[in-house]
Amino acid sequence: MARHAHKRIECGLSTPQATARTMKDSAETLGIGTRLAQLGRMSDAHYGFVNTPLYRGSTVLFKTLDDLQHERARYSYGTAGTPTVESLESAWSALSAAAGTALAPSGLGAVTLALLTALNSGDHLLMPDSVYLPTRALCGKLLARFGIQTTYYDPMLGAGLAALIRPNTSTIFLESPGSQTFEVQDVPAITALARERALTTVIDNTWATPLFFRAHEHGCDLVVEAGTKYLSGHSDILLGLVSANERLWPRLKETYRSMAMLPGAEDCYLALRGMRTLHIRLQEAERRGLALAEWLAAQPQVATVLHPALPSCPGHSFWKRDFTGSTGVFSFILRPGFSRDDLARMLDAMRIFGMGYSWGGFESLIIPFDCRSYRTATEWRAPGLCLRVQVGLEDLEDVRNDLRAGLDRLAGRGA
Repeated sequence: MARHAHKRIECGLSTPQATARTMKDSAETLGIGTRLAQLGRMSDAHYGFVNTPLYRGSTVLFKTLDDLQHERARYSYGTAGTPTVESLESAWSALSAAAGTALAPSGLGAVTLALLTALNSGDHLLMPDSVYLPTRALCGKLLARFGIQTTYYDPMLGAGLAALIRPNTSTIFLESPGSQTFEVQDVPAITALARERALTTVIDNTWATPLFFRAHEHGCDLVVEAGTKYLSGHSDILLGLVSANERLWPRLKETYRSMAMLPGAEDCYLALRGMRTLHIRLQEAERRGLALAEWLAAQPQVATVLHPALPSCPGHSFWKRDFTGSTGVFSFILRPGFSRDDLARMLDAMRIFGMGYSWGGFESLIIPFDCRSYRTATEWRAPGLCLRVQVGLEDLEDVRNDLRAGLDRLAGRGA
């Protein structure tokens, strides 16, 4: 269970006009389960129905010429929002303690939206060496075309990042923990440095979600989440969210309106549905993830386990200080001596674990990875082959038995 699973969070009932503001301003304190059950609901505006309906549409009709010319209507066009979109945006802003939220059609789209909000042509960007590989590709291709320079840094640097700041540095990106190697960053030290130097901080908080890490409260300006993962919970949508503090919200809103890369109405509706059970699923993911990580750490084929809640993970002390829980995605490193053929023998016959990208759904996943070819600020020195696992909702004993059989095949034992 989360170390602070019963923490009470300030909130109140949502309204169609200002859900996020009402939730933040209310003096009533409610538990997270109650809060997630109420966020973003507009029942009064929809004839009492519990869930905001799925609104599809582009054109909005105005009653008069004057209304049209002055856009005197709650909604003006499909890309400017619908009740379905507003429900998700306001709910996420309240949950994240943000001034506002903009949506994107994927997690990478959210990273792009956040970086285009923070950066100007000719700026210098600091990026952790452990970052999600598509984010690295975005920096090396699209951002480079606009004269934006990217320097990769050791994710374990905290205030020491000061040595890498240039006169044109505008933004520090964080991803904590890293998406494959799970280094937990010293976020408070980095955001304090950024405030001192008038820099913008952007963090990818997908692993922890706002339930287990309160990124804005730790000083981050823009917070990226891939709703594809735990918010969805069912591996059937693509969605990104970017939340902003008061300083960055006007600029994020302007950047979004210039691009209008809105996700589909169905994805927003499903994300709202997934949000209602988010805390229950995360608590179960934490329980299962920790149990499996501790079991793997004791297996003779395994050299080390990279799980933020375990002392063997870089930055564990930061996780212990700053996070209120852990989720069900982590990595482990095999002992040296196993070949690719051994790995194929292990993975190709898995019965529970599927091989596929993404995570946060109901199914268990496993993929190999190798950081050596693309890390530039740090050298990846794992003693053996590396695997990342996502623990799903199958019976834990079945999941463990599937891995046990796989490790036996890896070592040349079993079918």
